[in-house]
Amino acid sequence: MGCKTVRKKILVTGGTGFIGSRLACMLAGDASNEVHVLVRASSDLVSLEECRDRLVLVRGDVTDAASLRGQFDGMEEVYHCAGITYMGGKPNPMLPKINIEGTRNVLAESRRAGVRRVVHVSSVSAVGFGTRSHPLNEQSPWNFLQYIDLEYPKTKHIAEQIVAEEVRNGLDCVIVVPAFVFGAGDINFNAGRIIKDVYKRKVPFYPMGGVCVVDVEIVAEAMIAAMAKGRTGERYIIGGDNVSYRDLTRTVMRVTGAIQPLLPLPLWAARVIHRILGKLRLRDRVSKLFNMNLFTVASQFLYFDSSKAKRELGMRSEPYEESIRRTFEWYRDRNMLA
Repeated sequence: MGCKTVRKKILVTGGTGFIGSRLACMLAGDASNEVHVLVRASSDLVSLEECRDRLVLVRGDVTDAASLRGQFDGMEEVYHCAGITYMGGKPNPMLPKINIEGTRNVLAESRRAGVRRVVHVSSVSAVGFGTRSHPLNEQSPWNFLQYIDLEYPKTKHIAEQIVAEEVRNGLDCVIVVPAFVFGAGDINFNAGRIIKDVYKRKVPFYPMGGVCVVDVEIVAEAMIAAMAKGRTGERYIIGGDNVSYRDLTRTVMRVTGAIQPLLPLPLWAARVIHRILGKLRLRDRVSKLFNMNLFTVASQFLYFDSSKAKRELGMRSEPYEESIRRTFEWYRDRNMLA
């Protein structure tokens, strides 16, 4: 009789989200992996359609510690992708519940179950703002709140502190910090919102800052590499090109063919126009990205140095226009741009 192949058991939280679903499908493409995805009863599984038959779905909610008990038993690796992004100004009780308590619950259960290693997904907002000439790296002091007071960056910063505490307690954990992520599969129009709204000619102006852009496939590959060879307790910025919003918007116009006049908009002028559009009830004429919290952030430079991930994880790079093009074509082929 032949020997039965023992597959590596892996658990992914947040596997129905953009990054988590791409990661889960990539992991499931390796026959030596047995990939478990933590889902709630109400989870929408559409993002996992292409690999659903190769996954094991397990019930649990990161905000409910009791629901996690037993689900991590026997797992060698855990990818903690679960999180919520909210850049609005009103308090959102789900931010601390998911990003802080959820992280605490997942790491505690990983330690209890004897998981060999955890990769935790953070955010560049937990790193801060750079400048056009000085991108931030993993050692840069967190400075986000010096520019705008938002709850989301606070929760991601605190989550990293929880990771550091668990590492001190003996848990083997690595942090990955994705930049602004484009790619096929972005069904909720996260970064993809700018593609949709430029295509619909709802972006007549651009903020004066810039952003670091990366494709979701590169992010997923780097996460797997971080699990394999990242250093315990270290964080790795997973980014690509640092691009001004002027150049990003023009690139999206070129890719989509939706050319329109495009004007620079300083932050002070944006505040005036935002009020005028509100009074005239015309805000739906422009992109949903034109809210003052997002515009304030976009008026700064979320520029980052990803050389550590390239050096230690072997992270690859590509021109960001390739990612924009793939994302646009994925939306177009599925009639998602109406």
